Amino acid sequence: MRSIRFTRTAATTAAVASLLLGTALSGSAATLPAVSTGDGSAAVITANPYERGPAPSRASIEAPRGSFATATTTVSRFAAGSFGGGTIYYPTSTTSGTFGAVAISPGYTAAQSSISWLGPRLASQGFVVITIDTLSRYDQPAERGDQLNAALTYLTRSSAVRDRIDPSRLAVMGHSMGGGGTLEAAKDNPALRATIGMTPYNLDKSWPEITTPSLIIGAQNDDVAPVSRHSIPFYNGLTSLPQKAYLELRGASHYAPNTSNTTIASSSIPWLKRFVDDDLRYSQFLCPAPTVSTAISDYRTDCGY
Repeated sequence: MRSIRFTRTAATTAAVASLLLGTALSGSAATLPAVSTGDGSAAVITANPYERGPAPSRASIEAPRGSFATATTTVSRFAAGSFGGGTIYYPTSTTSGTFGAVAISPGYTAAQSSISWLGPRLASQGFVVITIDTLSRYDQPAERGDQLNAALTYLTRSSAVRDRIDPSRLAVMGHSMGGGGTLEAAKDNPALRATIGMTPYNLDKSWPEITTPSLIIGAQNDDVAPVSRHSIPFYNGLTSLPQKAYLELRGASHYAPNTSNTTIASSSIPWLKRFVDDDLRYSQFLCPAPTVSTAISDYRTDCGY
């Protein structure tokens, strides 16, 4: 019973801290006044220094744009070197501290334009985002995984916005073979904070090496990478981590991630916020698990995060 009371107290304290802070914190930890612990001692609440933006709501994670104004800059193939170039989307704020970063790969034969809608949508929520072209449109998942990691290295070491990025808070996303590439990237780079594979494709179905929190988004009517042969086996094959989830888009095809999609966005934003920014304000959208609905035909997770 003692541990249960402590957990509830901790949750209440976190909620109070979030309400008192209200808006985004800067890059350094903030503290609030000491509060009574009930045993005569006092504790100081330390706020999460990575919270960015106002307290979230269902409306805010479904909105086409978040609270941050954004800008873009392009990366040439020559400058990129180890990937095919891309576009960087970033918050223009210089008073909100550093941001986590996300690299996104398109699918087989596709260009970055096929997933470009995610750039401003995620950047306006408080992330630096790079959508990439691959060295060859025929690159396989392993090659796309290498290029996702290379894009993150470029972002944090060479890009014009590197000073805006916290190099310890990085994630990858991808569509189709790019989605399969996110698993390859996480296998090779366990320092990643999150992966999101959208209608992913990969011939490897077993991923015991991965310890990065991973969201798999499948499509119910996918006839290119059917969920029974790809997305669901990927989810089941992530045997070394409890922080995983499988979402299935009702009635959707393999190409659902190629156009603006509220369900993809409203599931990806909390996943990135929770695991890249360690922002517990977004846990409410992940656990309890979303229910089957007109937009979601299946959702699986063990929660506990």
